[in-house]
Formats: sequence, structure tokens, C-alpha cells
Amino acid sequence: MDLTYLIVDQRGAFVGKHSERIQVRLKDTLLQEAPLLTLNAIFITSRGVSISADAITACSEAGIPIHFIRPSGYVSASIYSAGLVGTIQTRRAQIEALSDQRGICLAKAFAAGKIFNQAALLRYMAKYRKQTDQDAFRELQWSAGEILDHLIELERLDGPNIETLRFQILSIEGRAAEKYWNAVRQVVNVPPDWNGRVGRGAQDPFNSALNYAYGILYTQVERAIILAGLDPYAGFLHADRAGKPSLVLDLIEEYRVPAADRVIFAMANRNMRFEQDQDLRLTAETRRAIAEGVLDRLEKPERYGRKKMLLRHIIQQQARHMATFLRQERDSYTPFCVKW
Repeated sequence: MDLTYLIVDQRGAFVGKHSERIQVRLKDTLLQEAPLLTLNAIFITSRGVSISADAITACSEAGIPIHFIRPSGYVSASIYSAGLVGTIQTRRAQIEALSDQRGICLAKAFAAGKIFNQAALLRYMAKYRKQTDQDAFRELQWSAGEILDHLIELERLDGPNIETLRFQILSIEGRAAEKYWNAVRQVVNVPPDWNGRVGRGAQDPFNSALNYAYGILYTQVERAIILAGLDPYAGFLHADRAGKPSLVLDLIEEYRVPAADRVIFAMANRNMRFEQDQDLRLTAETRRAIAEGVLDRLEKPERYGRKKMLLRHIIQQQARHMATFLRQERDSYTPFCVKW
């Protein structure tokens, strides 16, 4: 079976083009190869990897992104075809939306999608404990209900533009997230001394695993945004800052739970060790397992409207819906909400 993703995680590896295939070699040994026709992306996750100009050109011409990801999950660079960033009509509408109700609608939708999906995952986990652990079942159902209550608070917010409401929306999202992670602690096999969710800079294995999963997911969301003609650095829910891909951080909120959290929770409950090296970075083997888990999850179908669609295709479709909403070709934007 032809590979759809290449994960290059060995120091000294060389990524090159041979005929119509991308190959990964270590000295004279062929490690991996994939035809350009079926390849979706390349992830370079180790230092000391080299890539040829021919491979970069071939990938750009075929619309295959190349992502460079640090052990922390931070995406340090991505290479796309130059033609993908040449749109202007959608970007003009995106900037204009910062001053009107479109920006508020999108910010609320991103937060609402995340909140709904957090509650949905708790209820999904509760369902499998109804017969075996009534206390856990009731606690998860209660927590899910409390999280959903924040949607009412979110809906009531009103203002002239997103700048006047951003702090309030983030506050609501943050309080819902606190309830979510408190509930997760009760049913996911986290370390006994786990002190809660930590983002960038986390040193404990569980948070590091989550951050790395989000990094893999980030590349897929960024690609969808660029393909939709949007500017990844002009967000609504997340404030602008030099070098901060605010719109990617906005749209990713809808998918953290179904594409990353669910993968890491399943790994933890199967007693997988998120191993770290002496510098408290996830080992290459752990990073590969997480990347493969997230990428495999993106290839799974989810209910979308009246049909089922691969999760990675849903991400792309939602980015297009955002673009048409910003251009006022669509009346509203509805976040992706999982139905488990």
C-alpha cells in the first residue's frame, strides 16, 4: 500500500526525488518512499535531515506541503507552493470582518465548537462506563452538562466588533476548558502527579504528548486555511501578534478534541508510555507513534451534515465555508461538532 504521509525522524536522513517518487534514505539504505500521486504531506521531525531542491520543487508543483516540526510540537516552518498564497479577494474580506459582526460570529463559533466537542467526548467516555462504574458515569455526565452551560453564556455576548468581546469569549472558553480537564483527570490514565493542562513549554510527558499531537494537527489546519485563500495570521478569537498564526489557532479549536485529545487519551488508557529523553523531550519513537495516531485519526470518517466524510476533508470544507462566509456568499458559519 502506498504511503500518504512521510515522517522523517532519523538524524542524517536524506529526502530526495527519484522518478515520480519521494524517497527517504539513510546513507545507502532506503527507509521509505511514496509516489507523488498519493503523497499528502512530509513531516520532518528531527534535526540533521537534508532535502534536495528537486524534492522541494516536485512537492510544491504537486501541492504537497513539507512541515518542519520540533520535538515540542512547535511547527517551525512549512513549505507550500507559492501559487497557494496569491489570492486577495478573500483576504480583503477577512481583514474587513475584524470591524463587523462577521468577526464576532466566527470567534463565537470557534469557541462553541471546542466547548461542544469537549462535552461530547466526556459523554462518549461516560457511555462506556454506565454499566461498570456508575459514579464515573454520573460525574462525566454532570461535567459535560456544566461545560455545555457555557454555550448559553457565549450566545448572550453582544458588541460592535470582536475587539470588544475577545477577552470575554476567551474567558468563557477557559472556564469550560478547566471543567473539561478536571473531568479528564478522573477517567484518563494520567500520571498521579499531573498538575493539569500546560501548553507551550510543558515538561511532563502527558502535556508534551498533547502538545505534539496539536502540532501535527496544526499543519493540517494551516494547509486547509491556505488552500481556502485565507491569511493564517489574521485571526478573530486569538489576537494578532507578530509571527502568531492567529487564524490557525482559531480554526484548530474545533478539532483538538476529535483529532488529538481522543488519540492521546486512548494511548494513555492503553498504558502507552510517553517516553522522554534526558532533556525532557519526547523520544523519536514516541513522537512517531503520536504523529501516526493523529494522521490515522484524520483519515477516519465523521458525520458531517447528512453524510460521512474523512476528518481531514471536513477541516478543508470548514475552511472553505469560513472563506465564503467572510465574502458574504454564505449567511452564517457553523462550527464542526462531533456526533458520537
